[in-house]
Amino acid sequence: MKTWPVYLLHKTAEILEKVAQKKGAVKTLVYDSKFQNIKQLFALVCETQKYSSVLQEIINSTKLLKETKLRIHLAKVLVYDLLIGHGVKCGGTWKTMMMKHRSRLQAALARIKVKRKVSRNQDLLPSSFQQTRDDVIPRYVRVNTLKTTLEDVIDYLKREGFSYQGTACRLEDLSHLSGKRFLCDLHLQDLLVFSAKTAFHNHFLYKAGHIILQDKASCLPAFLLNPQVGSHVIDACAAPGNKTSHLAAMIKNKGKLFAFDLDAKRLSTMSTLLLRAGVTCHQLANQDFLKVDPQSSEYKEVEYILLDPSCSGSGMVCLRDEVSELQDEGRLQALATFQLRCLNHTLQFPRVQRVVYSTCSIHSQENEEVVSACLQQNPAFRLVHLLPNWPERGHEPFTECLRASTAKTRTHGFFVAMLERRPPQTDEENLLVITTLPSGGEEKQDTHQSGPSDEEQENTETANKQPTNPVSKKKRRNRKKHKKQEF
Repeated sequence: MKTWPVYLLHKTAEILEKVAQKKGAVKTLVYDSKFQNIKQLFALVCETQKYSSVLQEIINSTKLLKETKLRIHLAKVLVYDLLIGHGVKCGGTWKTMMMKHRSRLQAALARIKVKRKVSRNQDLLPSSFQQTRDDVIPRYVRVNTLKTTLEDVIDYLKREGFSYQGTACRLEDLSHLSGKRFLCDLHLQDLLVFSAKTAFHNHFLYKAGHIILQDKASCLPAFLLNPQVGSHVIDACAAPGNKTSHLAAMIKNKGKLFAFDLDAKRLSTMSTLLLRAGVTCHQLANQDFLKVDPQSSEYKEVEYILLDPSCSGSGMVCLRDEVSELQDEGRLQALATFQLRCLNHTLQFPRVQRVVYSTCSIHSQENEEVVSACLQQNPAFRLVHLLPNWPERGHEPFTECLRASTAKTRTHGFFVAMLERRPPQTDEENLLVITTLPSGGEEKQDTHQSGPSDEEQENTETANKQPTNPVSKKKRRNRKKHKKQEF
């Protein structure tokens, strides 16, 4: 059996310690680590974190720290490796040490199972991690159309013994894949879906950049932004780069793609990823997006912006327990303040027409509340109704937005909103008749249009859901219903 390098175990323990000290979210810390195999590190961190309370109980009952002098987070990694993983995969003195205590540790685990009346390790997990068949997230594979086509990838996989089942008709189809059967996703045409246990990290198509391993929810922002071929686009908080490569594919490597990230290490990793994906239209900048000058001539043609800022990461399945224990209102408020600043900044670019705002958070503070505050401060923009048939919507009244979750969409938790610039109104549309209320002395503004069509009349009957500023109660006007757009 292949052993894990000692450095991987050290790095996993280091990240777990930083998470416990609230020094950052798991995803950010993992990518900042510059570890060679990011996905391997992320998996080990998440799995150890999931079983954290069980591992703590085993370590306490066996007095392992006292006898080995190990630090708690390294002890958790090693005990997970021994009891719940695939045996002792580390080598050297650590393997010798853990084998010496194996019988006692196994007995402690067995006692916990008896006490809780369960037989499987996964049944020891907190309820937030308990998964039914419908809760398992499939393996999503995005076809990189910069290097290949959907048809060619399907043909290649069929020659390798995979069984293509066509395009999914409903979400439930994604939960019943097994073995080498796979489907095309029902919402995103360049996305293939496999059973959760299908591995591609060592596959030729992955190493050659022909496919990108990316959760379906993470594919939504670029897909919904849908920039035109040859346009100028900004990816505001770009690392690790999967969304950037998706944007490049959308514009077919034509036009310009400006990608910003404040972290030089993450940007370096991203550069390697983009090179493998065949992206050539990008311009990377190790720069704080908030310090980018929207009025610079360099960005005068930018019409599309994707903003996926730092967030709590509470939608990531492996972080559910961590988020519930470690995040407080203060930290969420700080994140929301930063996210609102970023979203407001995107709307300052003079020619921007569409902005997609997304997070991998389940918290309203980082999602609907940020969008609400932004719309109040930027009346020239409105929400676009996204994917009308999507099964999970934003919280009322922001149902134009999308939410995603394991149970309802078979993805990680996610939130997506799209803001677009309102079209300029004609003088006739802006004709205002000011009337004085008989008792309150307030003024009301009504918009009158000459000869409205049936469609226009229907649109004006529905009030705009954009929040209004309490300060402006004295003067109101009816606004058009948010434009609905299907993709």
